Amino acid sequence: MADNKHYSHWKPLTDAEGILWLHLDQQNSSTNVLCVPVLEELETILVEIKSSHLPSGVVFVSDKESGFIAGADIKEFTVIDNVDQAVKHVQRGQRIMDEIAALKCPTVAMIHGYCMGGGFELALACDYRIVDDGPTTRLSLPEVQLGIHPGFGGTVRLPRLIGAPAAMDIMLTGKPINARKAKKLGMVDYAVPTRQLIPATKKTIMDHPPLHQPTKMQALTNHMLIRPILKQMILKTVAKKARKDHYPAPYAIIDLWAKYFDDPVKMLEEEAKSEARLVIGPTAQNLIRVFFLRETLKALGKTENTNTNFKHVHVIGAGVMGGDIAAWCALRGFQVTLQDRHEKNIAKVMKRAHKLFSKKMRGNRLGIIDAMDRLQPDIKGLGVPKADVVIEAIVENIEAKQGLYKELESRMKSDALLTTNTSSIPLEVLSTVLKNPERLVGLHFFNPVAQMPLIEIVTANNTSKEVAERTAAFATQIDRLPLPVKSGPGFLVNRILMPYMLEAVRIHEEGVPASVIDKIALQFGMPMGPLALADTVGLDICLSVAGILSKELDVTVPESLKKMVEEGKLGAKSGSGFYEYSEGKQVKPEKTESNVDSHSLQDRMIGRMINESVACLRESVVANKDQLDAGVIFGTGFSPFRGGPLNYAQSEGYQSYQTRLSEMEKNHGTGFKPDSGWEKLA
Repeated sequence: MADNKHYSHWKPLTDAEGILWLHLDQQNSSTNVLCVPVLEELETILVEIKSSHLPSGVVFVSDKESGFIAGADIKEFTVIDNVDQAVKHVQRGQRIMDEIAALKCPTVAMIHGYCMGGGFELALACDYRIVDDGPTTRLSLPEVQLGIHPGFGGTVRLPRLIGAPAAMDIMLTGKPINARKAKKLGMVDYAVPTRQLIPATKKTIMDHPPLHQPTKMQALTNHMLIRPILKQMILKTVAKKARKDHYPAPYAIIDLWAKYFDDPVKMLEEEAKSEARLVIGPTAQNLIRVFFLRETLKALGKTENTNTNFKHVHVIGAGVMGGDIAAWCALRGFQVTLQDRHEKNIAKVMKRAHKLFSKKMRGNRLGIIDAMDRLQPDIKGLGVPKADVVIEAIVENIEAKQGLYKELESRMKSDALLTTNTSSIPLEVLSTVLKNPERLVGLHFFNPVAQMPLIEIVTANNTSKEVAERTAAFATQIDRLPLPVKSGPGFLVNRILMPYMLEAVRIHEEGVPASVIDKIALQFGMPMGPLALADTVGLDICLSVAGILSKELDVTVPESLKKMVEEGKLGAKSGSGFYEYSEGKQVKPEKTESNVDSHSLQDRMIGRMINESVACLRESVVANKDQLDAGVIFGTGFSPFRGGPLNYAQSEGYQSYQTRLSEMEKNHGTGFKPDSGWEKLA
């Protein structure tokens, strides 16, 4: 084919050996994705290749420094209206991958950086896959995280390449695979240093070695007699993590493989139909929405302010939260000093930090040592004058925090961020002791720090806009999602979460077992039951936050919660709460029969949460509905497949939901009185 023909996204170049290099550099994008224009150009190029003199080989290569191809264009999924339209969209991609696979010359995907979704499916359609063995190379089929599954032939080709167990693990979890593991599994043919990518690719084209074949054991896992047995085992594992009515995509992947593996043509046809049904369904549309909500929060951390070169973080308070914040910052590459009055507290943090680093950097002994070296005990607070960010994470006591701020202000660098991890105390109260109250900003992490992706960036009316923007930038630099919230009781997440948890406590007071209450919440899609969550957070902390909220909002603290705390039943940390604990792990409660109306109890718990969400939106605690839904999803784990509390209320019908709340108000008290913000929504 002629190299001089102009394309917007692809640049075909033929070298002296007759190898055609197809360079992908998507126009006006920092990332390559398989959007319709990119696919249409590729299809045109493939037609030209087949109709002209066949090259020695074809190499697919990305000109983006960050990686190969990030997958399909997710935005295109949001404008698909019906199944037929979706089927045509998927079949176009399948057809192009089939055309690559049918080329009568060797084909190679030469990969560096990310290679995800449709990008990896393109690589699977090639004869060979050669990857950079550097730390940034990651291969994955993450579609299940969007409520869909591979649609460009991935469900067909991957099990044939590496056997069912490994292929299913990759498709059902969406987890990324590094270069060396990919080579070990057989996903790629060669993993080589960057400098060897081009020579290895050329040699592969010229030598045309035998194509990779699965081992006999891998091939056996796909046998028609083995598949039914293996299917049941895989289903049992998936069912522990995802309900079919909440997340149908994993189950669809398993069905495709189990039913159609012996007929690749039929399996491709069914893959397209299955993908089409999923992509227009509510779960996928909501998970795609959640994907864009995440991107929106990431963008809030971008600022034109040049004063965001943070290097040194000083954390005060070596409790669970403070210690885990310090460890996380060290893991993300920051120099961290950790201050506490008691050496034994810091010693516990160092032990937990080593466990975290070991888990996150498996096998990377030097990386673990480096991270531990970055985390320095600092009893005397010598790190304060050097720090770019100071994070206060001491006890939730106004006088204690204010006393600390008065001491810190004169010792800190003038441009250092002064942040507090307070979970409920308004900044207006805390900042009164500062000479420059505009510099105090909330940096509210959630527990467990290493797992919860959200940080609330809390501002008062007098907080400097520049300080808030720089704090959001810091949040993104430690790989967290910043959510700007207005200072007030409980801010956003705790204010919405606490009425839900307290309603669960009230239901427990009515005689419903904790395990039954939590099961009802799990059936709705919450990641953890409210009473198990209360035990995890600590009942004393729940009581403290509830007490603060009760002074400002329509929140009543249940007497049973007060009594449990008085008796020393604080949850997991004391060994007893709503559940019993042994060595920090919940003792499985005895099965209890309870004749309750599950739907009614679910409505009560979730209704309190949604009504409070409407109040927060009305009071402009966050800027808009999307940010509120994002905050509650990433801060509490609220059922992602429902798209957030306000999105869920909208799907149920605002007017209808308001009516349900009015009914609950009659039966269960003023806590369910519909907020005045419903009128504006409806």
